[in-house]
Order: sequence, then structure tokens, then C-alpha cells
Amino acid sequence: MHNLNESKKIVIKVGTSTLTYDTGFINLRRVEKLARTISDLRHSGKDVVLVSSGAVGVGMGKLGIKERPSCIKERQAMSAVGQGELIGIYSKFFSEYGCTAAQVLLTRDIVELKIRRKNAINTLDTLLRWGVIPIINENDAVSSDELEFGDNDTLSAIVAELIGADLLILLSDIDGLYDKDPHKNKDAKFIAEIDEITEELMSLGGESSTNRGTGGMLTKLEAAKTATSAGINMVIASGDNPEIIYDILDGKKAGTLFKAQKKE
Repeated sequence: MHNLNESKKIVIKVGTSTLTYDTGFINLRRVEKLARTISDLRHSGKDVVLVSSGAVGVGMGKLGIKERPSCIKERQAMSAVGQGELIGIYSKFFSEYGCTAAQVLLTRDIVELKIRRKNAINTLDTLLRWGVIPIINENDAVSSDELEFGDNDTLSAIVAELIGADLLILLSDIDGLYDKDPHKNKDAKFIAEIDEITEELMSLGGESSTNRGTGGMLTKLEAAKTATSAGINMVIASGDNPEIIYDILDGKKAGTLFKAQKKE
């Protein structure tokens, strides 16, 4: 894997399945490791933005609900319960490691409306200039179908483009891209690097493997297409141990690297 240590601006996306146990409750040990690692990167001089799923999942655990609601009003209410608790946990851990976190909730109109896009860029740039770590999520509690990103893989790629990131890291319940679904096929072969995103590659996408999240490999491949076309490297890696971020930056074999396309 290429040495990505020179990346100055990094967007890290973490999924619900990484943040929570199968019970739906927050995995505090993993969140603490994530906060410590990101804080360390911040102290080293890197700008880091965290795109975090988990509001609905944490809300499910808080309310003792096992299945992700299919009704949008119930998902919105669930996220309202979970979002406050999630950001509170993040803020506590980041504070312990000498960093300040800020919650930023976005809807799709930041892409479509020029003034909203500019405001989002200005806010994120200012937070990073102040040394703050923005924690971004979709504004699930009020989003309608027209304003939804639909998943945080897509959102993270858009955020990476907004801030002019050098690197996007998606921490997931899978350690990278395979030629088949490794959950169903024991002979699936791991793909370490991708030079170009083709239609054949996109056909490898699938559905989410958990009932707590919304993204599958297809959304990650779509995020890779958005990021790499904007000149941003992207890595899909396992979120089981957030310290894998160090391995990625050190150029060790960790996850699948989607190489940034050169801008003409």
C-alpha cells in the first residue's frame, strides 16, 4: 500500500456496526480507542473530520428495540434519542485526550444549494483552523426523502470533497474489498489496491450485513468513485481496532486502497 502519511486532511467514517455491539448498545472500548487515535493525529498536526453513524443504533439500544424501524418517523425519533447520547460519549473521550469536538448535522441540500454548501465549507474550515474535531452525521431527526444522503458512506465522500481532504478512511465490519462476499463465500479473494473503478468492480457491491446500519459494499464503492474522482485516496478497512489508522498512514497492508485519480 502506498505511504499515505503525508495526508494533511483526513476524513474518517465509522459505521454503526463498528460503534455498537450486536445488542445495539455502544461499544465504549472501541469508541475510546477511536477518540484516542484521532486525538493523537490531531496533536501531530493533521486535520481530522469524523463522520459517525450510530445515532439510530444507539437509540435502538437505549430503548431496547432489536430491529431497525422501517418507518421513517420512527427512525427519526430513534436518532433523536441516540444522537445526544452518542455526541456526549464522543465529547467525553475527546476531552480526556485534550481535544474539543463539535457536532455538525448535514442534509443533502448542502450539495444542491450554493449558499448552504459555502456555509458548510466555511464552518468546517473554521473548526479545523481552531483545532476542533468536527463530528458529522446526517440530520436524521428532520431529514425527508428529498434531503437524505441515505448513508454515511456517501456523506463522508461528500465531506471529503468539501474540505479538500487528501484521504478518506471508511472503518467497517469488513476489512476491505473482496471479489465475492466473504460472509457467504470462504474462497473470496482479497483485493489490496484499486487503480480504477469500473462497472465490473461496482458489480461486487452488496447489501449491509447487519440490521443496525444502512450501508453495504455498494455504498462504499460509490463513495470511492466520488472521492477518487475528486483526487482523494480512499481506504476501506476493518473498524475492529481503530488503531489500524496508524497502519494505513504508515503504508502497511491494511484494508483496500482506492487510488486517487489525477486531476486534469
